[in-house]
Amino acid sequence: MAFTKNYDEPAPVEHQPCIFLRSKAIYVTGELCNPDHPDEAGSQYCWCNLTQHVMGPDDQDVCQLDCSPDRPCYKEHH
Repeated sequence: MAFTKNYDEPAPVEHQPCIFLRSKAIYVTGELCNPDHPDEAGSQYCWCNLTQHVMGPDDQDVCQLDCSPDRPCYKEHH
């Protein structure tokens, strides 16, 4: 049986991404976490530009869905 790589379907994001949210895609495609790009297909790995880690300054996980206006470290793009 051949190896198959499967990823969970990401939940829809209904807010602007935080200005500090980063992923590999932003450097490759210029777009944050673009699942339509072949290099990012299924990849959910993001980090915070403030901490340079997968944990934000509020010690919570970093991802496009969780980095919302509800967090104290969130900053919207202008």
